[in-house]
Amino acid sequence: MVRVGAHTSIAGGVYNAVEEQVEYSGNCGQIFSHSPQVWQDPNIDDDEAEQFRDLTADHGVGPWVIHSSYLVNLCTPKDDLREKSLDSMQKEVDAAAKLGIEYVNVHLGAHTGAGVDGGLDNAASVLDDLDIPEGVTVLVESDAGSGTKLGGQFEHLATVRERTDQDIEFCLDTAHMFAAGYDLSTPEAVDETLAEFDEVVGFDDLACVHLNDSKHECGTNKDEHAHIGEGHIGEDGMRAFVNHDAIRDVPLVLETPTEDGRSFAWNIERVKELRSE
Repeated sequence: MVRVGAHTSIAGGVYNAVEEQVEYSGNCGQIFSHSPQVWQDPNIDDDEAEQFRDLTADHGVGPWVIHSSYLVNLCTPKDDLREKSLDSMQKEVDAAAKLGIEYVNVHLGAHTGAGVDGGLDNAASVLDDLDIPEGVTVLVESDAGSGTKLGGQFEHLATVRERTDQDIEFCLDTAHMFAAGYDLSTPEAVDETLAEFDEVVGFDDLACVHLNDSKHECGTNKDEHAHIGEGHIGEDGMRAFVNHDAIRDVPLVLETPTEDGRSFAWNIERVKELRSE
């Protein structure tokens, strides 16, 4: 059975994300623990957490991922931003433990002048300073690679893993990979890109995929998501990706747009159709 779901809202209580997921016919998913555009602590009380855990178990939804704040920058050379990023990530992994969520997903961020090597060192240092609860794993997500942002190259992911003492794993975002120059638009391109990922990083540490099509062409570094099969990756590429042997057992989380009369439910159904073809 394919594990596919969407990024759902915690408005009105974190447990509502489970009910929303079920409405979309999703069976895994992702949440923010708070608004991702501000420095804010998760505000989840014990009763909410218990309801979330119970509903997750009752509906057989999982795994779940918490996506960290957009403000977090692991690669920063700035001491104040590093401390804020570390504090935010610590609260995210603690919230994950409270909710029974297995993963916290984070972008490496931008080195802003520290250089690639310095930025990756900075990221490893922040990860090392985290006190990660048992049962929770930090996932470093692949990036579209614009400006000084790191994570657009598979080598960046592998290097951070080498430099940190934490047992991190990874989340591949198909739109980000495509934007960073890894072609996924044909079956042959999917095979080549995933073979490169396997060689550089390895599938043993791939815990999640953000499955998104792209509104922009390969290698543009532009991160704008499209409906599954409706963007520049396209139907052939998406079909090849979701049916690839290395991906078949990896949870797929959608961050597709709500537009053109199509929402997460449409995209989840489309993935299931492509998977069964």
